[in-house]
Amino acid sequence: MTKGRINKDDLLKPEMMIRLYSRGLFPMADKDGSVDWYMPEIRTIIPLDDFKIPRSLRKFMGDSDFEYRFDFNVMKIVKLCARRKKTWISRELIDAYKGLHEQGNLHSVEVFENNKLLAGLYGVTYQGAFFGESMFTTISQGSKCALAALLKHLNEKGYVLLDIQFLTPHLKMFGAREIHLDEYERMLYFASDKTINFI
Repeated sequence: MTKGRINKDDLLKPEMMIRLYSRGLFPMADKDGSVDWYMPEIRTIIPLDDFKIPRSLRKFMGDSDFEYRFDFNVMKIVKLCARRKKTWISRELIDAYKGLHEQGNLHSVEVFENNKLLAGLYGVTYQGAFFGESMFTTISQGSKCALAALLKHLNEKGYVLLDIQFLTPHLKMFGAREIHLDEYERMLYFASDKTINFI
């Protein structure tokens, strides 16, 4: 991409966004709300053929009355994820995500109890790849439960890549690991050969 040749607003059109995701880039908004695209040399994934769900979390999920829904209210999840003092999810990016949702490339996992929304996450899909974007929770363990539900769902559907961008202790317990861009691009290339419907 050469500055001056592409209107920055065009980079947030659904078709262009999917093209950029398919090449390994992801968007984040700066403090002033402007959106830039990033492609770091080190990427973080959770291997879908070798992920871990901590024993204590499995027990917690088994003892709970949580209900897990998929794509129940995608844009609500996006807005709840953005409702923080410090966030990279700007109004402009929320509008862009709406376009991806209408196109069928934005998806969510929701955690409910007694029909009350407690936690959730959302991400972008391209063929056999899921690009995890953000999560929120109102209770302890809520976002972990959403991630565990996502991992099981993606594995059952046959996805081959779960990109989570950055490594944190929270994600490391699920088997998240850092890989070099070369390996990431190989995985993304393989994922692009898959045709998978999230739901």
